Amino acid sequence: MKSLEDYIQEAAKGGSTRSGIVLGIRMSLLALKELQLETPPHDRSLITIVEIDRCLPDAVQLLTGCRLGNRTLKFKDYGKMAATFVDMEKNRAIRIAAKESVNQRLLASNPADEEEALRGGYQSLPDEDLFTWQWVRIALPVEERPGYRGPRVVCSRCGEGISFGREVARCGSLLCRACAGQPYFESV
Repeated sequence: MKSLEDYIQEAAKGGSTRSGIVLGIRMSLLALKELQLETPPHDRSLITIVEIDRCLPDAVQLLTGCRLGNRTLKFKDYGKMAATFVDMEKNRAIRIAAKESVNQRLLASNPADEEEALRGGYQSLPDEDLFTWQWVRIALPVEERPGYRGPRVVCSRCGEGISFGREVARCGSLLCRACAGQPYFESV
């Protein structure tokens, strides 16, 4: 496995690495260590659920290979710098969360350059200072797992295809979530 510095350089892509990426790299390294995975598996047996859509998913993808496209990276919008790493092969999961108290302390240590204060602290502080972690159980339905190929249905209102059991049954019809009154967009 590469070193922290190697991953930071890889994430920088010729520029500087943001503090959130450094924290996400540290979180992912801790997860791999606790799960006793020397290198991320390439067989889609590791699934990661991230709780924020900022830097964390990018760092997780860099270190673990988990991606939305292969259904091994999941997003639950809790607004927390936290992730759960699920080893499907050994049926165990660990949830790791960043300590907000450390974040506040680092920000106060260098108000003139908060980004540098965070980045430096995230690179140097021990895991115990940065994170809390706990072993958890995850009920991951079969339709959420990589490789699942469920039936595809057609929304009876808009005609668009719906995959992975995301349809809503209403009054004898199958509707997509948008047509069932749960759109994330508004037509203009």
